[in-house]
Amino acid sequence: MSKSPRKSIVASFGLLSAELESTHDAESQAPSVATPAGVNRVGAGVIGAAHRAIDDIRTERDRLRAIVEAGGGTIQELEPSLIDPSPYPDRLEDDDQTDFESFKRSMLEDGQKVPIQVRRHPAVSGRYQIVYGHRRWRAAKALGQLVRAIEVEMSDLDLVVAQGIENASRQDLSWIERALFASRMDAAGIKARDIYAALAIEDTELARMRSVYRTIPSDLIEAIGRAPKIGRPRWVEFAKAVAGNPDALGTVRETLSELRKKPIASDMRFQRVFDLLMPTSVPQKGLTLLSDRTGAKLGTLKKSSREMRIAANDQLGLKFLEFLEAELPSLIERFSRGKEDQ
Repeated sequence: MSKSPRKSIVASFGLLSAELESTHDAESQAPSVATPAGVNRVGAGVIGAAHRAIDDIRTERDRLRAIVEAGGGTIQELEPSLIDPSPYPDRLEDDDQTDFESFKRSMLEDGQKVPIQVRRHPAVSGRYQIVYGHRRWRAAKALGQLVRAIEVEMSDLDLVVAQGIENASRQDLSWIERALFASRMDAAGIKARDIYAALAIEDTELARMRSVYRTIPSDLIEAIGRAPKIGRPRWVEFAKAVAGNPDALGTVRETLSELRKKPIASDMRFQRVFDLLMPTSVPQKGLTLLSDRTGAKLGTLKKSSREMRIAANDQLGLKFLEFLEAELPSLIERFSRGKEDQ
């Protein structure tokens, strides 16, 4: 039996609403305090930009709330095969499916607690598109269950802003996932001010995102993956390296094609192609750089007349050290056999 979805939908904006309103109240009620001499002031432009960003989000939130309170939406059970993902994906494939498998088991045992949100497909009759709740939809689809859904009328703009607001309370989206979400809105003609509101960012951050996704094709970003430990500075640096090397994209694409055949985490995939394009530093006297056949740096070798030391460069280098340690007994055996043959 269906029931009114209004409270459920509006409640999904509650956390953000409370945060925005408490920020606004705190600003309006706080007494004016003079800044002591010698203390750096925050620029008025920075404060103004922050206020404008908050106002943009509040405006879009209120507009979506009005859509809900106008009567849109019913809770129903839908066949997952009739539902398509959002046209503006905000997720890349996880390296580790363990968390999803655990989530799927909980849905099997306890049922679907929270409905997903969908809209009618704007181009295909009888189908739907997800506003948010992709993981619940995937789990229901894998389990062969109907998925509980709230249907609302939404334009493309309302959809991306709703996704952005829903994502505002999630801390696990990586920087490149947010940038890729921005690129898909950009490609669809969503205005910059609405991208700011959907992602809760300012114009300078969108400019940085554009410098990355307009330089690195989306298929290469998707081939690298979420890279949750790789933040904005290294992605921006990587984009600059790609822009400055005409042959870079072919090299990166070829390397990623090889790496996708191996069980390597997305952070490591990024590091491999990042190292490929970074200028090779001149080793210190007595040091030899160690790299694998793809050009990824493993570490450095320092050798004297009576000693040899290998220092790992990163996690890949540490794996190489573990490999060497495991191979030492067979190397000693081969060395011993060689002495006997002589």
